[in-house]
Amino acid sequence: MSLNGELLSMTILVISAYLIGWIWLKITTLPALIGMLLTGILFQNLQLVHMSDTYRKLNQDLRKVALVIILMRAGLGLNAGVLKKHYVAVLQLGILPWLVECIAISVSSHYLLNLPWIWGFLLGSMIASVSPAVVVPCLFRLRDEGYGVAKGIPTLLLAAAAIDDSVSVAVFAIILNAMFSTGSATFNIIKGPLSIIAGVVLGSLWGALASFIPERGDTYAVPLRFLILFLGGLFSLFISNLIGWSGAGPLAIVSSGFIAAFYWEKEGWPVNKNPVSNLFRILWIFFEPILFAFTGAQITLSALDPHVIAMGATCLVSCLLLRAIATFLVSFKCGLNSKEKIFIGLTWLAKATVQAALGPAALDLINNGQTAGTGGPTEEESYAKAILAVSVLSVVISAPLGAILIALTGPRLLSRDSNDAADVIHNATDSNSA
Repeated sequence: MSLNGELLSMTILVISAYLIGWIWLKITTLPALIGMLLTGILFQNLQLVHMSDTYRKLNQDLRKVALVIILMRAGLGLNAGVLKKHYVAVLQLGILPWLVECIAISVSSHYLLNLPWIWGFLLGSMIASVSPAVVVPCLFRLRDEGYGVAKGIPTLLLAAAAIDDSVSVAVFAIILNAMFSTGSATFNIIKGPLSIIAGVVLGSLWGALASFIPERGDTYAVPLRFLILFLGGLFSLFISNLIGWSGAGPLAIVSSGFIAAFYWEKEGWPVNKNPVSNLFRILWIFFEPILFAFTGAQITLSALDPHVIAMGATCLVSCLLLRAIATFLVSFKCGLNSKEKIFIGLTWLAKATVQAALGPAALDLINNGQTAGTGGPTEEESYAKAILAVSVLSVVISAPLGAILIALTGPRLLSRDSNDAADVIHNATDSNSA
């Protein structure tokens, strides 16, 4: 197939993914991203799309751009007031369930999928991330009906999900970089925490710059501030990968968005409801089908090992149950009653964006000729393909499961406020919502 033919097939894939995702959402009310992912799988297995090395590299770069958008939206959605007031609850829900599931996935994948320990932890750090793209819209539908509004559960979960995503991407990047780095083991160990510090510091400085330049009264303040954050995020991610400090990039992106939003709020721009956040939201509309369709298009069903699928599903389901239990247990002192804890435990499960963005990362490096030194090329390729398969499987299983559980259990487990009270609280918290 010619390059022009490949580009045409990829364009048709993305457009089809968007349309099928929209139809999927209207018919099932489940997240559109599931339809987009299935469209990619369908196109690949019907041989309707083919990517040469040239466009495979383009695919990798587009996924990185999508990751920048995901992380920047997470940073812009962090409300300093919520973090200060509920920092214990946010950190508990954002880190502890992630840590429990990460360890559980790592251990179970080592024994069930025969992955080396380092590959298991790479998989665990990615799979453990929860997806605001699935959870938050579903919660907001409940919020509009008055469920969970009084205690600000949507806002609390949005902040916790942003922390969860940031930790997941940063840890994944650090592990991946350590695996495929050619430097000394000691330096790679030291580089992990240094990457975290460097990312937070540089991102904070960049976010502060974006909050003052240009001034709010400038005619082009909105597009210029958007470009400063977006281009800074792209620079952070691509350069950090280039120099081997890949853990710094994701944290720099989240930090820059958080600091910028913090200062913009003082100017009267509500957190995550400011014009720059809206531009990132619009940009995500274009990149969502690209991310999920291209991720699905890397799955060839005939090449999948049934053992990997069976054991991967077993691993995922068991670890999701463990995460639900862990979420319930760690939500003490969060100001929630037992029913609300059960609700969060059941719905704090959905996977989507991070898994789609990072799932193919190890396979990309293997295809580019790099090695992690954990076996021969064939073995490492099988490990990378197993990680990709499990990441796609996690989206297919958990995204609809999370959406369905929110819809079914929300009205039963969350308290419903009166219309007047709901309207007041809705308006008060709207600026803190994504």
